[in-house]
Amino acid sequence: MLLDTYGRVATDLRVSLTDRCNLRCTYCMPEEGLSWLAKPDLLTDDEIVRLVTIAVRDLGITEVRFTGGEPLLRPGLVSIVERCAALTPRPQLSLTTNGIGLGRTAAALRAAGLDRVNVSLDTLRPDVFQAMTRRKRHQDVLDGLSAARAVGLTPVKVNAVLMPGLNDDEAPDLLAWAITHDYELRFIEQMPLDAQHGWKRDGMITAGDILTSLHTRFALTPESDDARGSAPAERWLVDGGPASVGVIASVTRPFCRACDRTRLTADGQVRTCLFAREETDLRAVLRSDASDAEVAELWQRAMWGKKAGSGLDDPSFLQPQRPMSAIGG
Repeated sequence: MLLDTYGRVATDLRVSLTDRCNLRCTYCMPEEGLSWLAKPDLLTDDEIVRLVTIAVRDLGITEVRFTGGEPLLRPGLVSIVERCAALTPRPQLSLTTNGIGLGRTAAALRAAGLDRVNVSLDTLRPDVFQAMTRRKRHQDVLDGLSAARAVGLTPVKVNAVLMPGLNDDEAPDLLAWAITHDYELRFIEQMPLDAQHGWKRDGMITAGDILTSLHTRFALTPESDDARGSAPAERWLVDGGPASVGVIASVTRPFCRACDRTRLTADGQVRTCLFAREETDLRAVLRSDASDAEVAELWQRAMWGKKAGSGLDDPSFLQPQRPMSAIGG
């Protein structure tokens, strides 16, 4: 069990497969990209599967989400999914992706055992997409979403970040589009995880702003706290249901008290929180011929030291040294 001193138990593992990405989103990284991890520093496919096995078999993990960077850039992705789907007990397997390439890989991933996907799409307008991502790949993302739905990687969730002066007027349109296509929409507040360290609280589009915009077109009924559980998104039924919309308010409405996550970076570091500034090196232990029990014990010690919250509301808050692409979504 991955227990912390506040009584929280981690059952959800986020595994970053690469820090590389084929987009250059303005709220994530500079146009020229970043200095990527060297291949020898990355966990191998076998090391990833071994760590997931330890987490599921020995530490109580029931859900595994593959992230990046962009996980579809990992050459061994389908095999990793297939091997993790064969574990006992079988974890729920999902993928967070920008959707580029999903049109080509959705069927293979579903056959390998992937259960569902979260796809990032911030805008319905190709010109805005290009301005936000610095790439002309809008249609590729739409095609990836369609492919995921067609092969049964459902519910297909769409993650959107609203940015001032770019797409901050699109919340109602995005929701109407998502309902039409049977996608579950989640808005995410912009977080201080950009490589440029340019995030500013003043001027960010907040959960309150998003809900105010949605209320101009839709009637929203809040989900109960019991129904939410440890999910990061607050959810509302749209016009009485069954469709819903979620808002992940990591900055203005933190959900740390119910957090059930542990994170593994592409180079094998355990992170207890997105905003943590400390990491625990499992890669070095793996490569020193440690037993599974020793790896599990180190992981447990790392989680025992998890802090009460992200610290975003503390005046002394410091942004993590690693950006989101290197941490994993």
